[in-house]
Formats: sequence, structure tokens, C-alpha cells
Amino acid sequence: MSEAFDVASAVDHLRSRLPEVPRIGIVLGSGLGGVADRVTGRTEVPFARVPGYPGTSVAGHAGTYVAGRLGDTAVLLQSGRFHRYEGHPDDIVAAPIRVAAALGVHTLILTNAAGGIRRDLDPGAIMLLADHINWMFTSPLIGAVHGREERFPDMSRPYDEALADLARTAARDLGVRLDEGVYAAVLGPAYETPAEVRLLERLGADAVGMSTVPEVLVARALGLRCLAFSVVTNRAAGLGAGALGHEEVIATGREAGTRLAELLAHLVVEIDRSYPGSAK
Repeated sequence: MSEAFDVASAVDHLRSRLPEVPRIGIVLGSGLGGVADRVTGRTEVPFARVPGYPGTSVAGHAGTYVAGRLGDTAVLLQSGRFHRYEGHPDDIVAAPIRVAAALGVHTLILTNAAGGIRRDLDPGAIMLLADHINWMFTSPLIGAVHGREERFPDMSRPYDEALADLARTAARDLGVRLDEGVYAAVLGPAYETPAEVRLLERLGADAVGMSTVPEVLVARALGLRCLAFSVVTNRAAGLGAGALGHEEVIATGREAGTRLAELLAHLVVEIDRSYPGSAK
């Protein structure tokens, strides 16, 4: 990580404004900011007020931290994220994860909007990530080792299976359909061509998007437990009718986000009950 971003300054700024130490961090993707509406005792901090953070430039990303409680669990919601395609360097893309870990977060739940590649993933489907493919051809771990991060983090199980079991149980209890699959992360910002989608399908991808994987790489290097969900907002290029647009992504994300918000609210209570301690 370059010297352009100072984690300690951002942590000090947030710590002075947060009501309590957050235990679980949740990253909200395009159109999924409605999850934050369920947080009680909320405190909001815009990204632009955090030292070193730029504002977000992507529609559907509020660019705000929301701290408070889901049930009895202290959470830190990141409503929006930074992307490489916005022109941000890797240290900015990774900064919120490093900040969350320094604040005390031990479990990270990530969400994103994705295009469905697998034929049974209709728009509105919620997919639990079983694995991912880094098709961005870069990593925020390149360069000097930052802080206590591991130089070569084990990525054989990037998404915690015990957390996945809790997610499956929560979905079953709530009657929420939960698909599972492999997420491919591409650099963007253009949507994929039909030929690229066919290639990703042959590589084993079930859905495709432009985020999440860089954050998971840093989280695993820090020892955080990770769980991630894709909301399928459209069929990938060549698999659906008509042109793709970001407005469709946001609209479908908001509709499916209601079900995802219910699932997350139930899930964080179970995670905190099962893993009350620090990261492993």
C-alpha cells in the first residue's frame, strides 16, 4: 500500500464518531443501500469527511458509513465502495477494509450487483458466493506488506463455510431462496461482451461483476471471516433481451435488496452469537 492513504487517521476520525466498536462490517453494492434502513441508533459519516477518502462517483452508491445496531449486534455498514474503474488506486479500493479491521470488525459481509451467467439465475436472484475468479488481473496486496497482513493469504476457502451454513439456515428459516455459485470480478466499467460472457462461463463463473474480490483479498490477508452475496440484477450480455443499463441494475437491486436486508438482519445476530470473539 502506498503512502497516499493513512489508515490511522481515518480510524481516529471514525472512532471519535461511532457510538461503539463495530463487530460486523457489511459492504453494500449498487442499489442495496436499503439495508441501512434497518439499523437502529444510527450514526452516519459520509466518505468525503473521512481523511483520505474521495467521494463516490457511482449512481446507487450513497458513499456513507452507517453505524449502529442490527438487533443487538454492533455493525458498521459501508453504503457504497470504491472501484478501480473510477480511477482509484488499489490503496483506496482496499482502504475501507483495512479501516474496518482496525476499528474492531472481525467478520465481513459483502454484497454486490451482478450479471447472471448461469441460466437459472434470473434477475432478482440472491447468490451466496462459494468461490470467485479474479479476472481483474491485479491485486491490492501487490507491493509492501501492509501492517499485520499476511504476505501470501490462503485463498483455498475465501468464504467461510461455517458462516455460509448460518446463511443457508437463515434463508431457510425466512423462506428466502438462496442460490450459490462462483463470482467473476472484472475491471469494468464497460459491461461484458457476449464473447467474454461465454469465456467466463467456460471458466466456471455463474455471475459477473466489478467489485468484491479486491476487498476479500485484503480481508483474508487480515484474517477476517468473509461471507458474500450477489444480487443478480440482469442476465449477462448475450443471455437476455435488449441492451444493459445501470438504471436496470439499481432498480432490480432495490427490489431484491428488501429480501437481502431481511436475510442480513437475521444473519448478523446468528453470526455474533456464534463468533463473539475476534477474527481468526
